[in-house]
Amino acid sequence: MTEIPSKYNPAEAEGKWYDYWMKNNYFHSEPDDREPFTIVIPPPNVTGVLHMGHMLNNTIQDVLVRRARMQGKNACWVPGTDHASIATEAKVVQKLKAEGVDKRDLSREEFMKHAWEWTDKHGGIILDQLKRLGASCDWDRTVFTMDDIRYESVLKSFVDLYNDGYIYRGYRMVNWDPEALTTVSDEEVIHKDIQSKLYHVRYQVEGEDEFVTIATTRPETILGDSAVCINPNDERYSHLKGKRVIVPIANRSVPIIEDDYVDMEFGTGCLKITPAHDINDKEIGERHKLEVIDILNDNGTLNKEGLHYEGIDRFEARKQIVIELDEKDFLVKSEDYQTSVGTSERTGAIIEPKVSLQWFVAMKKLAGPALKAVMDDEVKLIPSKFKNTYRHWMENVRDWCISRQLYWGHQIPAWYYGSDHDDFVVAMTEDEALEKAKEKSGNKNLSAKDLHQDDDVLDTWFSSWLWPMSVFDGIRNPDNEEVNYYYKTNDLVTAPEILFFWVARMIMAGYYYRDQKPFDNVYLTGIVRDKEGRKMSKSLGNSPDPIGLMERYGADGVRVGMLFTSPAGNDLPFDEQLCEQGRNFANKIWNALRLLKSWKVDEKIDQPETAALANEWFSNRFTSVFAQIEKDFSNYRISDALMGIYKLIWDDYCSWYLEMIKPGYGDPVDGKTIAQAIEHFENLIKVLHPFMPFLTEELWHRIEERDADSALIVSQWPVIEYKANDEILNDFKRVEKVIAGIRTFRKQNNIPQKESLKLFVKTHEESSSHFDPIVAKLNNLESIEKTDDKVEGAYSFVVGSNEYFIPLEGAVDVEEQKEKIKEEIDYMKGFLKKVEKKLSNERFVENAPEKVVEMERQKQHDAESKIKVLEEQLAGL
Repeated sequence: MTEIPSKYNPAEAEGKWYDYWMKNNYFHSEPDDREPFTIVIPPPNVTGVLHMGHMLNNTIQDVLVRRARMQGKNACWVPGTDHASIATEAKVVQKLKAEGVDKRDLSREEFMKHAWEWTDKHGGIILDQLKRLGASCDWDRTVFTMDDIRYESVLKSFVDLYNDGYIYRGYRMVNWDPEALTTVSDEEVIHKDIQSKLYHVRYQVEGEDEFVTIATTRPETILGDSAVCINPNDERYSHLKGKRVIVPIANRSVPIIEDDYVDMEFGTGCLKITPAHDINDKEIGERHKLEVIDILNDNGTLNKEGLHYEGIDRFEARKQIVIELDEKDFLVKSEDYQTSVGTSERTGAIIEPKVSLQWFVAMKKLAGPALKAVMDDEVKLIPSKFKNTYRHWMENVRDWCISRQLYWGHQIPAWYYGSDHDDFVVAMTEDEALEKAKEKSGNKNLSAKDLHQDDDVLDTWFSSWLWPMSVFDGIRNPDNEEVNYYYKTNDLVTAPEILFFWVARMIMAGYYYRDQKPFDNVYLTGIVRDKEGRKMSKSLGNSPDPIGLMERYGADGVRVGMLFTSPAGNDLPFDEQLCEQGRNFANKIWNALRLLKSWKVDEKIDQPETAALANEWFSNRFTSVFAQIEKDFSNYRISDALMGIYKLIWDDYCSWYLEMIKPGYGDPVDGKTIAQAIEHFENLIKVLHPFMPFLTEELWHRIEERDADSALIVSQWPVIEYKANDEILNDFKRVEKVIAGIRTFRKQNNIPQKESLKLFVKTHEESSSHFDPIVAKLNNLESIEKTDDKVEGAYSFVVGSNEYFIPLEGAVDVEEQKEKIKEEIDYMKGFLKKVEKKLSNERFVENAPEKVVEMERQKQHDAESKIKVLEEQLAGL
């Protein structure tokens, strides 16, 4: 064994061993004859930086991958980043704006040049930070959703789905982000409660002096009204059937229509219909063939349909329109109103419902196999409580709007050649598009200059839903060696909030392309929250810097801290003290090896009986705990598995085992015992390695010099060879309590360990004396003797059905001991009196919960038993 320093230095060890792992290519995988174990990373945004959610997610992945690697599987963890269309473009636009450049003044090619420069500058940061965490990804396989292979794969997917009838182009109501100037999906809309105003506005019935009143929170949309709607069963308005009203300010005549959608009990029972600016109004408009009047420009200002408010921002226009309505006597009243508005997840802007010509994926048919896979547990969600959420989403799936009005992303492979709605073709290349356009149009004279590629790009999720296949080039080359070997993958670790965003869509894509699931298991992590239960975020300032945490506590300390309270699917109440606990654990293990190395070894001496017993017990203890750890891993109870190894090392190995085998002061240890202790230690750090890779690799090489083929990262995971002997383990549990009883006696009477004691045991049932040598050694007992009678003049305690006696003569001052017992008897009698008083109160017994009464009766029983034992002790002195 090499000499071990007095302190563990995480910073030094982490850099050294990560470089060592990389140099020896331990993370890299190639197809071979071993069983593959594959994980694809949930790709972080290319320009992002590490946050606490990434820390948790990637630590769990690394634990799974490192364990699989040690089990002899061909572990392949594929890293990569996502181009994040909206988020990245927003950052580039912001940067250009700071430089005095407006995106609108740039061509697509010019903007893309800036975007690539931004990506090249910031794109590697988060992956480098993951290396600091210890992530054992196959970095040679690093991919990017906008690299050449992935770009071509995404376009091919679009073409395939279009040709198979899954992709179509049409006018639909979408979520429009007026700041990012693009559509966003339903899942990217965050609904927030706000304090608003409800305006009651009257519309004059055409040709009459009568008015009808409607209520709206958005008076600016009045300018886009196409009708006023009443319920056909509402007798209050039956006389208005077939009539028309005049839209205020717009002075436009629109029909009064009837539809069951209107709730007669809500508001005035009259509903203004604005098909261009409300999804429900649009559906009513389609049923009644109403005109669609869009009053807004893409940037949220009013267009020419906004009349004299053209060019004014929607919210400013709202204020001015309310004033005009009031001045013209159309405003009946306004009142405070609590409502919910949709906001863009990326920009925070209030979303506008907007009828727009976009590209969509028809989802219903694609969702069928993906729904069945999860409901039948072919793809297991962990925890399974998310199956209901998944089922609800999939059974109510809506067509997916996949076009985004951005430059940064995969440009839609559709080319337009004429003025009609259907004058377009879908193709992989412009040359292919030209041939298709000639054929479709019948115009053989078309040339490339007659074609114009769609300006929009595809939703970011349209690239990442192919991820488990595209990382192995399985879309372009579906029968290549790598995708056939690594796909399907084993585990996916991700967050519940993207269960539909990403997970469900990957399952759909897997069955569409390969008629096969993309992964076996989906481990859904919780949200990392602060001690007050708030989600950690930069805006709240409650999220610690992950790199700073690793610098303070070491990467291993932070990994352990993250996992101590992170059961699957449940939120993690993060506390920095957990990282401190992780660092302390690292120091505990380090010092355990230092203790072993401090002992002098004499190969000539025989192994003591106590050491043999200690090894017998610990071998069984390790086997028992390891079996539970394996069970925890199979059930994805990663936090429980960590806690199992933590207690096995801290309590069983360090606190018990090392004390049992420790030689006397200045004495050597025998060769057999030290060899067994090192073997146990090696097994412990093997099981700990997935959780604390840097510390364990450092210790592994501190035990003895090892070559690259013998590194811990590629050592063999322990294998259970036999079932633990429960009789030995249960017997030792009794021994622990006996030792605790003797130590309590010493502590209460200030008797130092160097002074020997005698112990007598009165057994009431057959009791093993197997571990008596251990009891004697750890308590410096002169002897352990059995007795049939009580020992007079002795301290006694009970473990199970056995009673133990420590003679007081020569050990303690008897008179002083009598006084202590008397004081304890007096205290217990006072306590018993209070309990009996409570139980003698009929009102308490009759009205208190049964559990509370039962608890008081148990207190009474325990106090009576304790008093009896103390009085017997006193009588024996």
